[in-house]
Amino acid sequence: MVKLRKGLSAGHGFNAWLQQRVTAVVMLLSIILFVGLFALAGKVINSDITSWQQYFSYTIVRVVAQITVLAVILHAWIGVRDIVMDYVKCMYGRVILYTLIILWLLGSTIYSFYVLW
Repeated sequence: MVKLRKGLSAGHGFNAWLQQRVTAVVMLLSIILFVGLFALAGKVINSDITSWQQYFSYTIVRVVAQITVLAVILHAWIGVRDIVMDYVKCMYGRVILYTLIILWLLGSTIYSFYVLW
């Protein structure tokens, strides 16, 4: 029975590690894409709100931005979850922190959809 439990729990650390790396690559690619879109536009986005609204009016920019936000949120969840698991030993403290973190990340996700779409 012990071997079965140990076998079932194996790989969770690898999955989290892999998800962190994949989200990091997604964030890197989106930064490269945004810089490329700036370069293709032939001009630097001005600091006024009109030029930013025009830039984010393109669907591809919104989609890439939303994917990037979701990657950042998943990346943050994995990192903060690991920190809480390592440093908070009290089960009730973990539950409270996990709940607050999940609510914060969920609120950030909902707000990102509101802002971008």
